[in-house]
Amino acid sequence: MIKSEHAPERRRYERYFFSAMAALILATVFLGFAKTYFLAGVFRAPLPSWVIHVHGAAFTSWVLLLIVQTSLVSTGNTDIHRRLGMFGFGLACVMVVLGTMAGTDLLRRNGAAMGAGAKAFYAATLGDMVIFGTLVYFAFRERFHPAVHKRLILLATITLLEAPINRWPFAIFQQSPWMIDVVAYSFLVMMVAYDLWSTRRVHRATIWGGLFLVVMQELELPIGRTAIWQSFTTWVLERTKTFH
Repeated sequence: MIKSEHAPERRRYERYFFSAMAALILATVFLGFAKTYFLAGVFRAPLPSWVIHVHGAAFTSWVLLLIVQTSLVSTGNTDIHRRLGMFGFGLACVMVVLGTMAGTDLLRRNGAAMGAGAKAFYAATLGDMVIFGTLVYFAFRERFHPAVHKRLILLATITLLEAPINRWPFAIFQQSPWMIDVVAYSFLVMMVAYDLWSTRRVHRATIWGGLFLVVMQELELPIGRTAIWQSFTTWVLERTKTFH
């Protein structure tokens, strides 16, 4: 009885929280890419290749879709939300491909000059695509379990936030790169705090999805510095020299 009495209020707070998180993510992305992309004319922005243009459009579409989807749930339009969700799953699949292409394009342009550092960063780029794709896949599987689904989608999107945070116009992120992780993982901390506040426990999707995200991301650069990965990246670089 107590649970049923508080269920409508809890659902209302859920809508507020996830809508606020989506808006905060949008603000994070805009602040990071405002100068070089959004305020530079989007498709007219002086980006280095067509791959980066398409990549930017797709990833921006994902964030905007997150705003739309949380708004639809908040207003009770769940049928439209579900239909758009199929488009969102397709977009996520395209994003994995485009993210890999964009990372390879960055390696092609900077690999020779930056050497081992660029090759290690390539592991982070591909690793994030694996994390994002995996979380979206499980979110799609759990689409009929809203509490799990929405948390996994949010975690998948958090995976993408290090790139815009790295471009925030604050010197601290250049002086102390570890602050990028601190800001990105603060979104996960907010999810944990909300779970504890609303249900007195951390949701299993937050726990397992969050652990997967953090552990995988923290392994990316160590893997990228290994001899095996450096050799693999050299092989990729040799085969992308003529890629435009």
